[in-house]
Amino acid sequence: MALFELTLVLLLTAVALTALSRRLEIPYPSLLALAGVGIAFVPGAPMIEIDPELALALFIAPVLLDAAYDTSLRDLKRYRLSLALLALGAVVFTTAVVAFVGWKMAGLPIAAAIALGAIVAPPDAVAASAVLGQFKVPHRITAILQGESLLNDATALLIYRLAVSAALGSIMLSNAIPTILLSTIGSLVAGYLLGRFSLMTLTRIEDAASSTVVQFAGTFGVWILADRLGLSAIITIVVYAMTIARRAPRRMSARRRVSTYSVWESAVFVLNVLAFVLMGLQARSIVGRLSGDGQGEAFLFAATVLAVVIVARLVWVASYVAIIRWFARFRSEETRRDVPTFGGAVLVGWCGMRGLVTLVVAIALPANFPGRDPIVLAAFAVVLGTLVLQGMSLKPLLRILNFDPDRTVDNEVAQARVAIMQAALDVLSRKTSAAAAVVREQYEAQRLIAENPEDAQAATEYDRLRLYAINRQRDTLEELRRNGTIGDEAYHRLEEEIDWSELAASPAGSFQPLTTT
Repeated sequence: MALFELTLVLLLTAVALTALSRRLEIPYPSLLALAGVGIAFVPGAPMIEIDPELALALFIAPVLLDAAYDTSLRDLKRYRLSLALLALGAVVFTTAVVAFVGWKMAGLPIAAAIALGAIVAPPDAVAASAVLGQFKVPHRITAILQGESLLNDATALLIYRLAVSAALGSIMLSNAIPTILLSTIGSLVAGYLLGRFSLMTLTRIEDAASSTVVQFAGTFGVWILADRLGLSAIITIVVYAMTIARRAPRRMSARRRVSTYSVWESAVFVLNVLAFVLMGLQARSIVGRLSGDGQGEAFLFAATVLAVVIVARLVWVASYVAIIRWFARFRSEETRRDVPTFGGAVLVGWCGMRGLVTLVVAIALPANFPGRDPIVLAAFAVVLGTLVLQGMSLKPLLRILNFDPDRTVDNEVAQARVAIMQAALDVLSRKTSAAAAVVREQYEAQRLIAENPEDAQAATEYDRLRLYAINRQRDTLEELRRNGTIGDEAYHRLEEEIDWSELAASPAGSFQPLTTT
């Protein structure tokens, strides 16, 4: 019961910390990390151990699916070189450097040292995205960071699985290549087939709540099935999510989609909070087991790993950008426009905060794993250190770099809005009723505003007026229920209609309705 009560308190605390992070313009995982450390000093906090396989499935599967669902295939193809150098090259480089430090400094077995390197190698873009979105940095940078955070998990966890198996004696590292090839190819095929099968199931479910439950059950089911078949659960989930993302939106009703997105957003937030709770509880038990000289050495080792992780990423990113820029001198002027800048390299290098994946994979190490305590402590230090040092300094760094505001996504939205408004006008052109005339007039007004994306004031005023009217509708609806003119069933149906209108009037969530009083 104590753990349940503590979790409730932490969830409410996390909500308050999230609000504070928005005000301070820092990533909310940075504050969650500090709260997780604070748990270690709470008197009477329960000790808890979690099954390694359960930890991976419970925390990683839904979070990874949520990230993969929003990933752009177009951007993955466009920035494939940078993504390959980060998701593959940077992970392997960081793993190798950290493994060397673990082997030399802590005396870890080679396989255990490689496992440590794989645990701390993959950055998490969640921590950076909240801050980057506020500064309108170049779209190329945000797309690369988001794509990297998705793909590097697969690379790191594949290395992690092999290293853990080798450390426990169930596989030899020299025999790993056939395993990797089989796992990768089989995971790609399985993810695609399971995604198509899931689509056939989901399209037959109309109830929003049932659909959401099936989605969660399917996510965990895909992870468990891939794991039982000896495939890479990470790659399988990523392909599964991308397959659904490309086909599901057109087959789902708006009601189900809004409900599903809301539930998934809340679930990912709760999983992040619970992971940091577990981090604090695990850190407390580890520090308690380490005593005397061993404790000092463990903390020194953890601090060293943190420094190595930060420096290794900066060195790797700066090196590959320098090489790309050198080769770009021999290319055409048009090709050189997409060459990464050193300012972008600094930002990408500094956006190496570790998060949920590193936490959960460290917690998931078997209890009999060689060097588990110093490895887990080092992983926690990397998560805490990168989130605090890099996360909280990201805003000042962006001010120093002073990127020009990027309107790539805004321009694409405006261009697409014109096209879909025109499509609506075309299909209504043959309708001659009075109702059709009213609908055409609304679409025409929206198209005229969308045709001039530079006129931000017009778009802002248009949406603000819509929200102003909607706010008055809500007041009237409340009054109708209060005076008994309508019952609760009618009230909720009309409330839902107004909710849809409000969502359409505030696509970016940046406009506040004018008050009607």
